[in-house]
Amino acid sequence: MSVVVTLADTSAFEPWRQTARAALQRGVPPEQIAWRLQGKDADLFSRVETTSFAGEIERDVRLKASNLPVLKDVLCHSSPERFALAYRLLWRLQEDPDLLSVPTDPDVGQARRMVQQVRRAAHKMTAFVRFREQDPTENGRRRFLSWFEPDHHVLEKVSSFFAKRFADMDWLILTPRGSISWDGTTLNCSFTPCEKQALEDDVEQLWQTYYASTFNPARVRTKAMRNEMPRRYWKNLPEAALIPQLVAEAEKRVAEMAAREALPAPKFHQAIQARQSAITIQAHVPGSMTELAQDIRGCRACSLQCHATQAVVGDGPETAKVMIVGEQPGDQEDLAGRPFVGPAGQLLMRCLEEAGVAREALYLTNAVKHFRFTVNSRRRIHQTPGVEHISACQPWLKREIALVKPRLIVSLGATALRAVSGPSDRLKDVRGTLRKHAGEGWTHLALAHPSWILRLGPTDQAERERQALTVGLSKIKGVL
Repeated sequence: MSVVVTLADTSAFEPWRQTARAALQRGVPPEQIAWRLQGKDADLFSRVETTSFAGEIERDVRLKASNLPVLKDVLCHSSPERFALAYRLLWRLQEDPDLLSVPTDPDVGQARRMVQQVRRAAHKMTAFVRFREQDPTENGRRRFLSWFEPDHHVLEKVSSFFAKRFADMDWLILTPRGSISWDGTTLNCSFTPCEKQALEDDVEQLWQTYYASTFNPARVRTKAMRNEMPRRYWKNLPEAALIPQLVAEAEKRVAEMAAREALPAPKFHQAIQARQSAITIQAHVPGSMTELAQDIRGCRACSLQCHATQAVVGDGPETAKVMIVGEQPGDQEDLAGRPFVGPAGQLLMRCLEEAGVAREALYLTNAVKHFRFTVNSRRRIHQTPGVEHISACQPWLKREIALVKPRLIVSLGATALRAVSGPSDRLKDVRGTLRKHAGEGWTHLALAHPSWILRLGPTDQAERERQALTVGLSKIKGVL
């Protein structure tokens, strides 16, 4: 004979868990339990309602921890079939603990759809709840009230979100499925249905004005808008009344924006441009190495100076016959203020030693003087400089060449190649070739950057590239 189990129409997990556990311990199969919603499924022919299960305990109930959240989310669904489905899954999980990983199973497929709908409903509630301010509490705390109509029993799921997000005020969210409230210390969740109240405050008109002013008519996508903000939520959103008119006027507003002339730049923009022009003009004056280093350290021609520790100037004798140009300072160079002191620089020094070239005879510098990076956790990760950064530092490199007057310039990597000879050359085409730079009086040799070799790791290719770099650097001896 079937046993009738009646439970309240809420998301409370504990009543179902106790009943399901008692039934499972006594070996009551799913087909012998009729799950009912309290006050909704009764009729003249309903059987006597009971939740007691007689008999001795036959087995223990076992459930993987990863399966529990799925059952809890299923029980948050509004379908009256959720209790039976959850018990059916619990029964089958005793024999097959990995059942929920089989998407082709009908019960699992239904559970996954219900879980997805519940989690979507929870997300929509966190996105579309709109608070209206009420009179403050006796202790002076601000108090807010909201009405929302969730599709499923998600109050418990979202309660912690609202408690963390709005911890500095008292609030109450009323729904047809219950309410949640926060008084600064205690979070309460009730399953007693609430009645809708007329809600409004002095800020609502201001919010509508703000929403209308930030509405971008050029990016209107009505289908995507309806998917993310279904119409059933509109009645409780103060800005929803504006949406039809804003969408209807979008095309007209886009045309007006396109026809409107550009406004003049602010006055401070002119000051910045004048300062950068002065830097560019100054950059073509040879001067001295001391003046050049001072000018580079004060450079504000691009945004890299905002984040780098310092500008890294060249290092070496002013009368060096050979100048080596790298890409940009690395993390250690940025901290030390000297070029080629990090891992790539150490590899370069080893290759120079193997090639029989003395470091003291070389002038070392970089095409870009500030370190460009992105932060990953607590580490600063190298980022390749952009064309704008190379162009901003071009005057400094030209002044260095004019002051040192090298007979040979060795560029390491594609960025340095672009800074020395322009964007037309590709590293793979000119690598390892000595080329006379027309009209400048110096010869150019393009090689791979040591940092690229390090990124190859401990591989045969890395060793071949290291040997190629050493062979290329050995050509410096002919100039020295």
